[in-house]
Amino acid sequence: MSKIKIFALGGLNENGKNMYVTEVDDNIFVFDAGLKYPAANMLGVDYIIPKFDYLIENKKKIRGIFLTHAHDGNIGAMPDLMEVLPDVPVYATKFTMKVLKMELEKYNIEATNLKEIRPHSKLDVAGFSIFPIAVTHSIPETVAFVLYTDDGAIVYATDFVFDSAMLGAYKTDIGKLAYVGKQGVLCLMAESSYAYREGHTSPKHRISNDFWNILNQTEDRIIISIFPEHVYRIQEIFDEVARTKRKIVLMGRKLQSLVNYASELKYLNFDNKIIGDLSNVNDRDVVILTSDDKEKSFASLEKIISRYDKYITLREGDTVFIAEPIYPGNEKKVAKIMDDLSRLDVDVVTLPFKNHVLHHPSSEDLMQMINLMNPKYYFPIKGEYRYQYMNANVAEQAGMDPKNILLKLNGDVITFVNGKLKETEDHINADEVLIDGNTSDDIGDLVIRDRELLSKNGIVIVSATIDKKTKKIIADPQILTRGFIYVKDNLDVVSKTEEISKEVIEECITGKKVDFTGIKVKIRERLSAYFKEETGSVPMIITVILEI
Repeated sequence: MSKIKIFALGGLNENGKNMYVTEVDDNIFVFDAGLKYPAANMLGVDYIIPKFDYLIENKKKIRGIFLTHAHDGNIGAMPDLMEVLPDVPVYATKFTMKVLKMELEKYNIEATNLKEIRPHSKLDVAGFSIFPIAVTHSIPETVAFVLYTDDGAIVYATDFVFDSAMLGAYKTDIGKLAYVGKQGVLCLMAESSYAYREGHTSPKHRISNDFWNILNQTEDRIIISIFPEHVYRIQEIFDEVARTKRKIVLMGRKLQSLVNYASELKYLNFDNKIIGDLSNVNDRDVVILTSDDKEKSFASLEKIISRYDKYITLREGDTVFIAEPIYPGNEKKVAKIMDDLSRLDVDVVTLPFKNHVLHHPSSEDLMQMINLMNPKYYFPIKGEYRYQYMNANVAEQAGMDPKNILLKLNGDVITFVNGKLKETEDHINADEVLIDGNTSDDIGDLVIRDRELLSKNGIVIVSATIDKKTKKIIADPQILTRGFIYVKDNLDVVSKTEEISKEVIEECITGKKVDFTGIKVKIRERLSAYFKEETGSVPMIITVILEI
Protein backbone atom coordinates (compact mmCIF):
# COMPACT_ATOMS: atom_id res chain seq x y z
CA MET A 1 0.00 0.00 0.00
CA SER A 2 1.20 3.52 -0.69
CA LYS A 3 0.58 7.23 -0.46
CA ILE A 4 -0.37 8.79 -3.79
CA LYS A 5 -0.57 12.48 -4.61
CA ILE A 6 -2.01 13.89 -7.84
CA PHE A 7 -1.96 17.58 -8.78
CA ALA A 8 -1.66 19.92 -11.73
CA LEU A 9 1.09 22.48 -12.28
CA GLY A 10 -0.96 23.76 -15.20
CA GLY A 11 -4.04 22.93 -17.27
CA LEU A 12 -6.87 23.45 -14.77
CA ASN A 13 -9.21 26.42 -15.22
CA GLU A 14 -7.35 27.35 -18.43
CA ASN A 15 -6.76 26.29 -22.01
CA GLY A 16 -3.27 24.90 -22.52
CA LYS A 17 -0.21 24.73 -20.23
CA ASN A 18 -1.06 21.12 -19.36
CA MET A 19 1.22 19.54 -16.77
CA TYR A 20 0.05 16.89 -14.31
CA VAL A 21 2.06 15.22 -11.57
CA THR A 22 1.46 11.85 -9.93
CA GLU A 23 3.61 11.16 -6.88
CA VAL A 24 3.69 7.63 -5.50
CA ASP A 25 5.61 7.66 -2.21
CA ASP A 26 9.00 9.10 -3.28
CA ASN A 27 8.51 8.63 -7.02
CA ILE A 28 7.33 11.47 -9.26
CA PHE A 29 5.78 10.89 -12.69
CA VAL A 30 5.09 13.97 -14.85
CA PHE A 31 2.48 13.82 -17.62
CA ASP A 32 2.85 16.41 -20.38
CA ALA A 33 4.56 19.81 -20.26
CA GLY A 34 2.60 22.30 -22.34
CA LEU A 35 2.36 26.01 -22.96
CA LYS A 36 -0.55 28.35 -23.55
CA TYR A 37 -0.74 31.49 -25.63
CA PRO A 38 -1.37 34.85 -23.98
CA ALA A 39 -4.54 36.91 -23.91
CA ALA A 40 -4.64 40.08 -26.01
CA ASN A 41 -3.87 42.31 -23.01
CA MET A 42 -0.62 40.48 -22.21
CA LEU A 43 1.44 42.77 -24.39
CA GLY A 44 4.66 41.35 -25.79
CA VAL A 45 4.29 37.97 -24.11
CA ASP A 46 5.01 35.14 -26.56
CA TYR A 47 3.77 32.22 -24.49
CA ILE A 48 3.14 31.07 -20.92
CA ILE A 49 4.51 27.96 -19.19
CA PRO A 50 4.07 26.36 -15.76
CA LYS A 51 6.46 27.29 -12.98
CA PHE A 52 8.89 24.39 -12.54
CA ASP A 53 10.06 25.14 -8.98
CA TYR A 54 8.48 22.01 -7.46
CA LEU A 55 10.07 19.76 -10.07
CA ILE A 56 13.47 21.40 -9.73
CA GLU A 57 13.37 21.05 -5.94
CA ASN A 58 12.42 17.37 -6.25
CA LYS A 59 14.35 16.45 -9.40
CA LYS A 60 15.94 13.41 -7.75
CA LYS A 61 12.46 11.91 -7.31
CA ILE A 62 11.38 12.39 -10.93
CA ARG A 63 11.23 9.04 -12.72
CA GLY A 64 10.16 10.40 -16.06
CA ILE A 65 8.19 12.88 -18.16
CA PHE A 66 5.53 11.15 -20.25
CA LEU A 67 4.20 12.99 -23.32
CA THR A 68 0.82 12.05 -24.78
CA HIS A 69 1.10 13.84 -28.14
CA ALA A 70 2.88 16.62 -30.01
CA HIS A 71 0.60 19.63 -29.57
CA ASP A 72 1.95 22.84 -28.03
CA GLY A 73 -0.55 22.63 -25.19
CA ASN A 74 1.09 19.34 -24.17
CA ILE A 75 4.78 19.57 -25.17
CA GLY A 76 5.31 23.30 -25.80
CA ALA A 77 7.07 23.88 -22.46
CA MET A 78 9.56 21.06 -22.99
CA PRO A 79 12.40 23.25 -24.37
CA ASP A 80 12.16 25.44 -21.26
CA LEU A 81 11.91 22.39 -18.97
CA MET A 82 14.88 20.67 -20.63
CA GLU A 83 17.03 23.72 -19.96
CA VAL A 84 16.63 23.23 -16.22
CA LEU A 85 16.19 19.43 -16.12
CA PRO A 86 18.25 18.11 -19.05
CA ASP A 87 18.88 14.66 -17.56
CA VAL A 88 15.32 13.65 -16.66
CA PRO A 89 14.04 10.73 -18.81
CA VAL A 90 11.44 11.75 -21.39
CA TYR A 91 9.09 9.14 -22.87
CA ALA A 92 7.14 9.70 -26.10
CA THR A 93 5.98 7.83 -29.20
CA LYS A 94 7.97 8.08 -32.42
CA PHE A 95 6.07 10.96 -34.01
CA THR A 96 5.83 12.95 -30.77
CA MET A 97 9.55 12.45 -30.18
CA LYS A 98 10.37 13.72 -33.69
CA VAL A 99 8.40 16.92 -33.14
CA LEU A 100 10.02 17.36 -29.72
CA LYS A 101 13.51 16.98 -31.21
CA MET A 102 12.68 19.58 -33.86
CA GLU A 103 11.73 22.03 -31.12
CA LEU A 104 14.81 21.30 -29.04
CA GLU A 105 17.09 21.72 -32.06
CA LYS A 106 15.50 25.07 -32.82
CA TYR A 107 16.62 26.35 -29.41
CA ASN A 108 19.97 24.47 -29.43
CA ILE A 109 18.96 22.46 -26.38
CA GLU A 110 20.55 19.08 -25.73
CA ALA A 111 18.40 16.53 -23.92
CA THR A 112 20.41 13.48 -22.97
CA ASN A 113 17.69 11.04 -21.96
CA LEU A 114 15.00 10.84 -24.64
CA LYS A 115 13.28 7.44 -24.80
CA GLU A 116 11.08 6.48 -27.74
CA ILE A 117 8.14 4.24 -26.87
CA ARG A 118 5.47 2.29 -28.72
CA PRO A 119 1.75 2.13 -27.93
CA HIS A 120 0.80 -1.03 -26.06
CA SER A 121 4.39 -1.81 -25.09
CA LYS A 122 4.72 -1.84 -21.30
CA LEU A 123 7.36 0.35 -19.67
CA ASP A 124 9.22 -0.61 -16.52
CA VAL A 125 10.18 2.60 -14.78
CA ALA A 126 11.78 2.51 -11.32
CA GLY A 127 9.85 -0.62 -10.42
CA PHE A 128 6.52 0.71 -11.74
CA SER A 129 4.63 -0.48 -14.82
CA ILE A 130 3.42 2.21 -17.19
CA PHE A 131 1.29 1.27 -20.16
CA PRO A 132 0.69 3.62 -23.15
CA ILE A 133 -2.60 3.00 -24.99
CA ALA A 134 -3.32 4.39 -28.47
CA VAL A 135 -6.22 6.85 -28.61
CA THR A 136 -7.71 8.86 -31.47
CA HIS A 137 -6.70 12.49 -31.89
CA SER A 138 -5.78 14.87 -34.72
CA ILE A 139 -2.11 13.90 -34.57
CA PRO A 140 -0.56 10.43 -35.02
CA GLU A 141 0.38 8.14 -32.16
CA THR A 142 -1.48 9.94 -29.41
CA VAL A 143 -1.58 7.85 -26.25
CA ALA A 144 -3.19 7.68 -22.85
CA PHE A 145 -0.95 6.55 -20.00
CA VAL A 146 -1.77 3.97 -17.34
CA LEU A 147 0.37 4.06 -14.20
CA TYR A 148 -0.07 0.88 -12.18
CA THR A 149 0.14 1.13 -8.39
CA ASP A 150 -0.58 -1.34 -5.59
CA ASP A 151 -3.88 0.46 -4.99
CA GLY A 152 -5.08 0.47 -8.59
CA ALA A 153 -4.25 2.20 -11.85
CA ILE A 154 -3.96 5.95 -12.42
CA VAL A 155 -5.16 6.67 -15.98
CA TYR A 156 -4.24 9.92 -17.73
CA ALA A 157 -6.50 10.17 -20.80
CA THR A 158 -6.48 13.62 -22.33
CA ASP A 159 -7.20 14.64 -25.93
CA PHE A 160 -9.18 11.79 -27.47
CA VAL A 161 -12.30 11.02 -29.45
CA PHE A 162 -14.02 7.79 -30.38
CA ASP A 163 -14.11 7.56 -34.18
CA SER A 164 -14.09 4.11 -35.79
CA ALA A 165 -13.24 5.61 -39.21
CA MET A 166 -9.85 6.91 -38.04
CA LEU A 167 -7.45 4.02 -38.48
CA GLY A 168 -3.74 3.25 -38.43
CA ALA A 169 -1.74 5.66 -36.25
CA TYR A 170 -5.02 7.35 -35.21
CA LYS A 171 -6.94 4.28 -34.07
CA THR A 172 -8.14 3.86 -30.48
CA ASP A 173 -7.53 0.44 -28.98
CA ILE A 174 -10.83 0.06 -27.15
CA GLY A 175 -9.98 -3.49 -26.15
CA LYS A 176 -6.90 -2.35 -24.23
CA LEU A 177 -8.92 0.38 -22.51
CA ALA A 178 -11.56 -2.12 -21.44
CA TYR A 179 -8.87 -4.52 -20.20
CA VAL A 180 -7.36 -1.79 -17.99
CA GLY A 181 -10.82 -1.00 -16.67
CA LYS A 182 -11.37 -4.62 -15.64
CA GLN A 183 -8.08 -4.69 -13.73
CA GLY A 184 -9.19 -1.84 -11.48
CA VAL A 185 -8.73 1.90 -11.93
CA LEU A 186 -8.20 4.02 -8.83
CA CYS A 187 -8.44 7.38 -10.62
CA LEU A 188 -9.27 8.44 -14.16
CA MET A 189 -8.13 11.85 -15.43
CA ALA A 190 -9.98 13.03 -18.55
CA GLU A 191 -10.24 16.38 -20.30
CA SER A 192 -13.13 18.81 -19.99
CA SER A 193 -12.92 21.13 -23.04
CA TYR A 194 -16.08 19.86 -24.76
CA ALA A 195 -17.88 18.39 -21.76
CA TYR A 196 -20.83 20.73 -22.38
CA ARG A 197 -21.43 19.37 -25.90
CA GLU A 198 -24.09 16.68 -26.23
CA GLY A 199 -23.45 13.47 -28.12
CA HIS A 200 -20.19 12.29 -29.64
CA THR A 201 -17.65 14.62 -31.23
CA SER A 202 -17.47 12.46 -34.36
CA PRO A 203 -18.19 13.28 -37.16
CA LYS A 204 -18.19 17.04 -36.44
CA HIS A 205 -14.39 17.07 -36.33
CA ARG A 206 -14.12 16.32 -40.06
CA ILE A 207 -13.88 18.95 -42.80
CA SER A 208 -13.69 16.89 -46.02
CA ASN A 209 -17.17 17.76 -47.29
CA ASP A 210 -16.82 21.46 -46.50
CA PHE A 211 -13.47 21.70 -48.23
CA TRP A 212 -14.72 19.80 -51.27
CA ASN A 213 -17.53 22.34 -51.59
CA ILE A 214 -14.99 25.19 -51.51
CA LEU A 215 -12.94 23.51 -54.25
CA ASN A 216 -16.05 23.27 -56.41
CA GLN A 217 -17.20 26.83 -55.76
CA THR A 218 -14.10 28.58 -57.06
CA GLU A 219 -11.52 28.00 -59.77
CA ASP A 220 -9.23 30.62 -58.28
CA ARG A 221 -6.49 30.45 -55.65
CA ILE A 222 -7.35 29.10 -52.18
CA ILE A 223 -5.27 30.04 -49.13
CA ILE A 224 -5.78 27.83 -46.09
CA SER A 225 -4.82 28.76 -42.54
CA ILE A 226 -4.14 25.63 -40.51
CA PHE A 227 -2.31 24.51 -37.39
CA PRO A 228 0.65 22.37 -38.57
CA GLU A 229 0.18 19.80 -35.78
CA HIS A 230 -3.34 18.90 -36.93
CA VAL A 231 -2.02 16.20 -39.24
CA TYR A 232 -5.35 14.44 -39.77
CA ARG A 233 -6.91 17.69 -40.99
CA ILE A 234 -4.01 18.14 -43.40
CA GLN A 235 -4.67 14.61 -44.69
CA GLU A 236 -8.30 15.52 -45.34
CA ILE A 237 -7.20 18.55 -47.38
CA PHE A 238 -4.69 16.50 -49.37
CA ASP A 239 -7.31 13.84 -50.12
CA GLU A 240 -9.76 16.37 -51.56
CA VAL A 241 -7.13 18.25 -53.59
CA ALA A 242 -6.00 14.91 -55.05
CA ARG A 243 -9.44 14.65 -56.66
CA THR A 244 -8.65 17.79 -58.70
CA LYS A 245 -5.79 18.99 -60.91
CA ARG A 246 -4.67 21.61 -58.40
CA LYS A 247 -1.30 21.77 -56.68
CA ILE A 248 -0.60 22.38 -53.00
CA VAL A 249 2.12 24.74 -51.76
CA LEU A 250 3.22 24.46 -48.13
CA MET A 251 4.26 27.72 -46.44
CA GLY A 252 5.99 27.62 -43.06
CA ARG A 253 9.11 25.74 -42.03
CA LYS A 254 7.42 23.72 -39.30
CA LEU A 255 4.55 22.73 -41.59
CA GLN A 256 6.94 21.60 -44.32
CA SER A 257 9.07 19.61 -41.88
CA LEU A 258 6.07 17.88 -40.29
CA VAL A 259 4.53 17.00 -43.65
CA ASN A 260 7.84 15.61 -44.96
CA TYR A 261 8.41 13.53 -41.84
CA ALA A 262 4.80 12.30 -41.66
CA SER A 263 4.98 11.33 -45.33
CA GLU A 264 8.22 9.38 -44.85
CA LEU A 265 6.66 7.28 -42.08
CA LYS A 266 3.30 6.93 -43.87
CA TYR A 267 1.38 8.98 -41.30
CA LEU A 268 0.38 11.12 -44.30
CA ASN A 269 -0.47 9.48 -47.62
CA PHE A 270 -0.48 11.48 -50.85
CA ASP A 271 1.01 11.57 -54.34
CA ASN A 272 4.04 13.86 -54.40
CA LYS A 273 2.86 15.18 -57.77
CA ILE A 274 0.28 17.37 -56.02
CA ILE A 275 2.98 19.24 -54.08
CA GLY A 276 4.12 22.47 -55.73
CA ASP A 277 6.78 25.01 -54.82
CA LEU A 278 7.23 28.78 -54.65
CA SER A 279 6.98 29.02 -58.43
CA ASN A 280 3.33 27.93 -58.11
CA VAL A 281 2.33 30.49 -55.44
CA ASN A 282 0.70 32.80 -57.99
CA ASP A 283 -0.94 30.08 -60.10
CA ARG A 284 -4.61 30.76 -60.56
CA ASP A 285 -5.84 27.47 -59.10
CA VAL A 286 -3.16 26.72 -56.49
CA VAL A 287 -4.02 25.70 -52.91
CA ILE A 288 -1.67 27.30 -50.37
CA LEU A 289 -1.38 25.98 -46.82
CA THR A 290 -0.04 28.59 -44.43
CA SER A 291 0.73 28.06 -40.77
CA ASP A 292 2.57 29.54 -37.81
CA ASP A 293 5.88 28.36 -36.38
CA LYS A 294 5.17 28.55 -32.63
CA GLU A 295 3.68 32.01 -32.96
CA LYS A 296 0.36 33.39 -31.89
CA SER A 297 -2.62 31.99 -33.77
CA PHE A 298 -3.16 33.38 -37.28
CA ALA A 299 0.11 35.36 -37.19
CA SER A 300 1.01 34.22 -40.72
CA LEU A 301 -2.41 35.24 -42.06
CA GLU A 302 -2.12 38.65 -40.40
CA LYS A 303 1.30 39.02 -42.04
CA ILE A 304 -0.21 38.34 -45.46
CA ILE A 305 -3.04 40.82 -44.87
CA SER A 306 -0.54 43.52 -43.82
CA ARG A 307 1.47 42.89 -47.03
CA TYR A 308 4.57 41.88 -45.08
CA ASP A 309 4.74 38.39 -46.59
CA LYS A 310 7.36 38.34 -49.33
CA TYR A 311 5.76 35.45 -51.23
CA ILE A 312 1.99 35.90 -51.01
CA THR A 313 0.06 39.02 -52.05
CA LEU A 314 -3.70 38.79 -51.84
CA ARG A 315 -5.64 39.52 -54.99
CA GLU A 316 -9.26 39.78 -56.06
CA GLY A 317 -10.80 36.35 -56.49
CA ASP A 318 -8.77 34.67 -53.75
CA THR A 319 -10.55 32.52 -51.18
CA VAL A 320 -9.16 32.31 -47.66
CA PHE A 321 -10.27 29.21 -45.75
CA ILE A 322 -9.72 29.25 -41.99
CA ALA A 323 -9.59 25.50 -41.42
CA GLU A 324 -9.87 25.69 -37.65
CA PRO A 325 -13.23 26.31 -35.94
CA ILE A 326 -13.88 29.64 -34.25
CA TYR A 327 -13.58 28.51 -30.65
CA PRO A 328 -14.31 30.58 -27.52
CA GLY A 329 -11.47 33.03 -27.03
CA ASN A 330 -10.46 33.70 -30.63
CA GLU A 331 -13.74 35.18 -31.91
CA LYS A 332 -12.47 38.79 -31.94
CA LYS A 333 -9.27 37.93 -33.77
CA VAL A 334 -11.08 35.89 -36.44
CA ALA A 335 -13.73 38.63 -36.84
CA LYS A 336 -11.01 41.24 -37.44
CA ILE A 337 -9.23 38.98 -39.94
CA MET A 338 -12.50 38.40 -41.81
CA ASP A 339 -13.19 42.14 -41.87
CA ASP A 340 -9.69 42.95 -43.16
CA LEU A 341 -9.94 40.28 -45.87
CA SER A 342 -13.34 41.54 -46.99
CA ARG A 343 -11.86 45.01 -47.49
CA LEU A 344 -9.40 43.42 -49.92
CA ASP A 345 -12.22 41.81 -51.98
CA VAL A 346 -11.23 38.36 -50.78
CA ASP A 347 -13.77 35.65 -49.99
CA VAL A 348 -13.50 34.20 -46.47
CA VAL A 349 -14.76 30.80 -45.37
CA THR A 350 -14.77 29.76 -41.72
CA LEU A 351 -15.92 26.70 -39.81
CA PRO A 352 -18.69 27.64 -37.36
CA PHE A 353 -17.98 26.19 -33.93
CA LYS A 354 -21.53 24.90 -33.62
CA ASN A 355 -21.05 22.44 -36.47
CA HIS A 356 -17.28 21.91 -36.43
CA VAL A 357 -15.03 21.08 -33.52
CA LEU A 358 -11.54 19.79 -32.88
CA HIS A 359 -10.63 16.25 -31.86
CA HIS A 360 -11.69 16.42 -28.21
CA PRO A 361 -14.27 14.34 -26.31
CA SER A 362 -17.85 15.53 -26.03
CA SER A 363 -20.15 14.28 -23.27
CA GLU A 364 -20.90 10.87 -24.84
CA ASP A 365 -17.19 10.26 -25.49
CA LEU A 366 -16.45 11.03 -21.85
CA MET A 367 -19.20 8.73 -20.63
CA GLN A 368 -17.90 5.97 -22.89
CA MET A 369 -14.40 6.38 -21.46
CA ILE A 370 -15.76 6.36 -17.90
CA ASN A 371 -17.75 3.21 -18.60
CA LEU A 372 -14.69 1.50 -20.08
CA MET A 373 -12.44 2.51 -17.19
CA ASN A 374 -15.00 2.12 -14.37
CA PRO A 375 -12.82 4.27 -12.07
CA LYS A 376 -13.25 4.55 -8.32
CA TYR A 377 -12.42 8.29 -8.52
CA TYR A 378 -12.73 10.74 -11.39
CA PHE A 379 -10.59 13.87 -11.87
CA PRO A 380 -11.84 16.29 -14.59
CA ILE A 381 -8.82 18.03 -16.10
CA LYS A 382 -7.90 20.38 -18.96
CA GLY A 383 -10.23 23.29 -19.51
CA GLU A 384 -11.83 26.25 -17.85
CA TYR A 385 -13.41 25.51 -14.48
CA ARG A 386 -16.96 25.76 -15.83
CA TYR A 387 -16.11 22.94 -18.24
CA GLN A 388 -14.48 20.92 -15.47
CA TYR A 389 -17.76 21.35 -13.56
CA MET A 390 -19.75 20.15 -16.60
CA ASN A 391 -17.37 17.20 -16.91
CA ALA A 392 -18.19 16.34 -13.31
CA ASN A 393 -21.90 16.40 -14.21
CA VAL A 394 -21.20 14.05 -17.12
CA ALA A 395 -19.44 11.64 -14.75
CA GLU A 396 -22.42 11.74 -12.41
CA GLN A 397 -24.74 10.94 -15.33
CA ALA A 398 -22.47 7.98 -16.09
CA GLY A 399 -23.17 6.63 -12.61
CA MET A 400 -20.25 7.94 -10.59
CA ASP A 401 -20.71 8.84 -6.93
CA PRO A 402 -20.51 12.67 -6.67
CA LYS A 403 -18.28 12.24 -3.59
CA ASN A 404 -15.72 10.51 -5.80
CA ILE A 405 -15.60 13.26 -8.44
CA LEU A 406 -12.67 15.57 -7.70
CA LEU A 407 -12.84 19.18 -8.87
CA LYS A 408 -9.54 20.98 -8.31
CA LEU A 409 -7.47 24.00 -9.36
CA ASN A 410 -3.78 24.14 -10.24
CA GLY A 411 -1.69 23.24 -7.20
CA ASP A 412 -4.50 21.57 -5.24
CA VAL A 413 -3.32 18.14 -4.09
CA ILE A 414 -5.45 14.99 -4.27
CA THR A 415 -4.16 12.45 -1.73
CA PHE A 416 -4.88 8.73 -1.61
CA VAL A 417 -3.66 6.64 1.33
CA ASN A 418 -4.03 2.88 0.94
CA GLY A 419 -6.40 3.41 -1.96
CA LYS A 420 -8.76 5.76 -0.09
CA LEU A 421 -9.20 9.49 -0.56
CA LYS A 422 -7.78 11.52 2.30
CA GLU A 423 -9.08 15.05 2.77
CA THR A 424 -6.16 17.49 3.02
CA GLU A 425 -5.53 21.17 2.36
CA ASP A 426 -2.13 20.52 0.78
CA HIS A 427 -1.26 22.93 -1.99
CA ILE A 428 1.72 23.16 -4.34
CA ASN A 429 2.94 26.48 -5.72
CA ALA A 430 1.64 26.39 -9.29
CA ASP A 431 2.30 29.87 -10.65
CA GLU A 432 2.92 30.55 -14.31
CA VAL A 433 5.92 32.02 -16.12
CA LEU A 434 5.50 34.62 -18.87
CA ILE A 435 8.00 34.19 -21.69
CA ASP A 436 9.04 37.10 -23.91
CA GLY A 437 11.60 36.36 -26.61
CA ASN A 438 14.24 33.68 -26.21
CA THR A 439 14.79 34.12 -22.48
CA SER A 440 13.24 31.62 -20.09
CA ASP A 441 13.11 34.22 -17.32
CA ASP A 442 9.67 35.26 -16.13
CA ILE A 443 9.03 38.87 -17.21
CA GLY A 444 6.45 39.21 -14.43
CA ASP A 445 3.17 41.02 -13.87
CA LEU A 446 4.85 44.36 -13.19
CA VAL A 447 6.34 44.45 -16.69
CA ILE A 448 2.95 43.59 -18.18
CA ARG A 449 1.30 46.42 -16.22
CA ASP A 450 3.96 48.84 -17.44
CA ARG A 451 3.38 47.76 -21.03
CA GLU A 452 -0.36 48.12 -20.63
CA LEU A 453 0.10 51.62 -19.19
CA LEU A 454 2.40 52.57 -22.07
CA SER A 455 -0.06 51.22 -24.65
CA LYS A 456 -2.94 53.21 -23.20
CA ASN A 457 -1.45 56.53 -22.09
CA GLY A 458 2.10 56.79 -23.42
CA ILE A 459 5.19 58.06 -21.64
CA VAL A 460 6.60 61.37 -20.42
CA ILE A 461 10.31 61.74 -19.68
CA VAL A 462 11.50 64.66 -17.54
CA SER A 463 15.23 65.40 -17.72
CA ALA A 464 17.28 68.07 -15.95
CA THR A 465 20.93 68.75 -15.06
CA ILE A 466 22.34 69.87 -11.69
CA ASP A 467 25.80 71.29 -10.97
CA LYS A 468 27.71 68.69 -8.95
CA LYS A 469 29.45 71.27 -6.75
CA THR A 470 26.88 74.03 -6.25
CA LYS A 471 23.81 71.76 -6.48
CA LYS A 472 22.04 74.36 -8.61
CA ILE A 473 20.00 73.68 -11.73
CA ILE A 474 22.16 74.44 -14.78
CA ALA A 475 19.78 72.98 -17.37
CA ASP A 476 16.08 73.49 -16.79
CA PRO A 477 13.77 70.49 -17.10
CA GLN A 478 13.17 69.28 -20.64
CA ILE A 479 10.06 67.28 -21.54
CA LEU A 480 10.02 64.39 -23.99
CA THR A 481 6.69 62.67 -24.65
CA ARG A 482 5.61 59.72 -26.79
CA GLY A 483 2.09 58.43 -27.20
CA PHE A 484 0.62 60.97 -24.76
CA ILE A 485 -0.02 64.37 -26.38
CA TYR A 486 0.87 66.09 -29.64
CA VAL A 487 3.40 68.63 -28.40
CA LYS A 488 2.81 71.34 -31.01
CA ASP A 489 -0.87 71.52 -30.08
CA ASN A 490 -0.22 71.41 -26.34
CA LEU A 491 2.64 73.81 -25.71
CA ASP A 492 0.89 75.19 -22.64
CA VAL A 493 0.75 71.68 -21.09
CA VAL A 494 4.45 71.16 -21.82
CA SER A 495 5.31 74.56 -20.35
CA LYS A 496 3.33 73.86 -17.17
CA THR A 497 4.98 70.42 -16.91
CA GLU A 498 8.41 72.04 -17.05
CA GLU A 499 7.37 74.57 -14.41
CA ILE A 500 6.05 71.92 -11.98
CA SER A 501 9.17 69.80 -12.47
CA LYS A 502 11.50 72.73 -11.75
CA GLU A 503 9.58 73.61 -8.57
CA VAL A 504 9.91 70.02 -7.31
CA ILE A 505 13.65 69.87 -8.02
CA GLU A 506 14.27 73.14 -6.18
CA GLU A 507 12.22 71.92 -3.20
CA CYS A 508 14.36 68.77 -2.97
CA ILE A 509 17.70 70.62 -2.92
CA THR A 510 18.73 71.52 0.62
CA GLY A 511 22.10 73.21 0.84
CA LYS A 512 24.62 70.75 -0.59
CA LYS A 513 22.20 67.78 -0.56
CA VAL A 514 19.92 66.59 -3.33
CA ASP A 515 17.07 64.19 -2.55
CA PHE A 516 17.01 62.32 -5.86
CA THR A 517 14.40 59.81 -4.67
CA GLY A 518 12.18 62.66 -3.48
CA ILE A 519 12.50 64.36 -6.87
CA LYS A 520 11.31 61.27 -8.74
CA VAL A 521 8.45 60.54 -6.34
CA LYS A 522 7.15 64.10 -6.13
CA ILE A 523 7.42 64.75 -9.87
CA ARG A 524 5.45 61.58 -10.54
CA GLU A 525 2.77 62.50 -7.97
CA ARG A 526 2.31 66.15 -9.03
CA LEU A 527 2.48 65.54 -12.77
CA SER A 528 0.08 62.60 -12.51
CA ALA A 529 -2.44 64.82 -10.74
CA TYR A 530 -1.92 67.62 -13.28
CA PHE A 531 -2.19 65.34 -16.33
CA LYS A 532 -5.29 63.67 -14.93
CA GLU A 533 -7.01 67.03 -14.44
CA GLU A 534 -5.84 68.47 -17.75
CA THR A 535 -6.12 65.51 -20.13
CA GLY A 536 -8.06 62.81 -18.27
CA SER A 537 -5.22 60.27 -18.58
CA VAL A 538 -2.00 59.49 -16.74
CA PRO A 539 1.07 58.43 -18.75
CA MET A 540 4.12 56.61 -17.43
CA ILE A 541 6.42 59.30 -15.97
CA ILE A 542 10.20 58.81 -15.88
CA THR A 543 12.56 61.35 -14.33
CA VAL A 544 16.23 61.59 -15.30
CA ILE A 545 18.47 63.91 -13.22
CA LEU A 546 22.12 64.34 -14.22
CA GLU A 547 24.94 65.78 -12.13
CA ILE A 548 27.94 67.35 -13.94
